[in-house]
Amino acid sequence: MQEDKLIEAAHEGSAGAQCVLGQWMLDGRGGARDAEAAFRWFLKAAAQGHVMGTNMAGRCHENGWGTPVDFFAAGNWYRQAARLGLPEAMYNLANLLQAGKGVKLDHAAALALYRDAADRGHTKSKTKIGRYYEDGLVVEKSADTAMFCYREAAEGGDFRGQFAYAGMLAARGRMHEALAWLRKVPETATPAYMQSAGELLLQSPHAGFQAVGREMLARAGAATA
Repeated sequence: MQEDKLIEAAHEGSAGAQCVLGQWMLDGRGGARDAEAAFRWFLKAAAQGHVMGTNMAGRCHENGWGTPVDFFAAGNWYRQAARLGLPEAMYNLANLLQAGKGVKLDHAAALALYRDAADRGHTKSKTKIGRYYEDGLVVEKSADTAMFCYREAAEGGDFRGQFAYAGMLAARGRMHEALAWLRKVPETATPAYMQSAGELLLQSPHAGFQAVGREMLARAGAATA
């Protein structure tokens, strides 16, 4: 019944319903995944100025969901949604700027967007900011600032932030705390991330890190089996 009402509202022109329906179709909720139909619904929502629909139109272009990969188009959609204040779009546009995909590589602009998104509570952006300070790229290198950013991201639930924070803790000899954060990573991490993180941990001389690495690899394998 809920799905019928959502479909009816989407066809009647509700941008919010169109965006939600697009996400359902993208996820395969209630049936087979239909990325092309999802993309069409996101476009309909975006045409009405729906900020998340605009962002998702960009995601579809970036990832080839229901439409060919087009980083330039993705950047344009993200830019529109970012101007409307959506932190996720700021983060997505910053990722393109950081990599130079579809846009001119611009780390300073990327960092500014990550900061804006982080100020609006976007946790993943805090991890990205931490990386800039850890690497000393377009900012003065600062392990303390990087660790602060990673801690905030970790506490906010970002698995990349948790892994990075664990690494900073381990570098300071705080192995027990590092292990506790590493064990949280598999709770939300993608299979691909667990695969790469697990392989890294297996190279550690620390038995506890190796054990967590084996767990991550096992979970990654189970998720893709």
